[in-house]
Amino acid sequence: MDFDLQWLLLGLPIAFALGWLASRLDLRQWKREQKDSPKAYYQGLNLLLNEQHDKAIDAFIEAVQQDPDTSDLHFALGNLFRRRGEYERAVRVHEHLLQRADLPAVERDRAQHALAQDFMKAGLFDRAEQAYTALEGTAYDTEARLALLALHERSREWRAAAEVAGKLERSGSGSFAARIAHHWCELAIEADARQQPEDAETALRHAREIAPQAPRPLVLAGQRARARGDHEAALATWSLLLPAHAGVFNLVAHDYADSARQLGRGGEALERLEALCRQSPTSDLLAALGALDDDAARRALRQREHLQQQPTLSAALALLDGHGSAPLAVAEGALLREAIARAVKPLQRYRCAACGFEAQHYFWQCPGCLSWDSYPPQRLEDQ
Repeated sequence: MDFDLQWLLLGLPIAFALGWLASRLDLRQWKREQKDSPKAYYQGLNLLLNEQHDKAIDAFIEAVQQDPDTSDLHFALGNLFRRRGEYERAVRVHEHLLQRADLPAVERDRAQHALAQDFMKAGLFDRAEQAYTALEGTAYDTEARLALLALHERSREWRAAAEVAGKLERSGSGSFAARIAHHWCELAIEADARQQPEDAETALRHAREIAPQAPRPLVLAGQRARARGDHEAALATWSLLLPAHAGVFNLVAHDYADSARQLGRGGEALERLEALCRQSPTSDLLAALGALDDDAARRALRQREHLQQQPTLSAALALLDGHGSAPLAVAEGALLREAIARAVKPLQRYRCAACGFEAQHYFWQCPGCLSWDSYPPQRLEDQ
């Protein structure tokens, strides 16, 4: 009995010493890891600020390996991969985060949003749509719906875009009525292309109900009426543009003049366009007036007056064209006309106010930045 007690008394100090030594080793290792992890993180941050992205990625990878449980390091690394265009590596980082069972709900939503951005940047629109849809009801709900709206518009999925825009408006995220009207107008154009005029008419009716003051549904409705030979309806529809959207009327001025002539109401249309031209003269209105007025002398006088008010190349070109066999129609005049015609082409374009994209034809949605109503309805030289 005394022998066993002696060994017990000797073993207790030894066990205590071994436990103390093990704890000290673990503590030193933990302190060393905690010291090395921030060092690698700050090193990566410093390299990132110095635009050394490759070295910054290596530093962040080292930091993640030393502290794999820190989600902020994963987010920093994944976002850096995305900025570098390495979308596959960014996806792997954010998917790894989502697979962690211990990740809090807030961080999980953040990782889901980052993953959706990865897919969007990589051009994987189907997977991006699924990822953004999964964010419904989270703190990223509004941002995800805005991204979905841009995605549907880019893919020309107009009905889905209208639904998402409607949800955004109902949630109080802003007014999307004009944008939804554009979606329904695009649906009307597609219906006409499929030879489905009833569906097109229904889509236009929705557009006007949602945004009664929007100009595009009126423009499109008048163009459709004119195409089917109903010039009376075309004139009535386009007349609604004048009070609220006189500038947009430039887009249909020539068609308006043609429909008026078809109905024998050229004189009435001539007076209305002349009044509008006195208020805000443009080359489109001048061309429409020229199509209505058969008097060559009056056309030349109007062109000279317009050239005096707005000394643009288009006005000079119109005057030369209407001068007929006058002295200007000699060889020198032909050379002058050719020079003016060549110089005026860049000025006869429309320019997006958001991104500066120029186009010969008017766009309701900019092909460059996809903004709606960003094109002023006047050509460059008329602005």
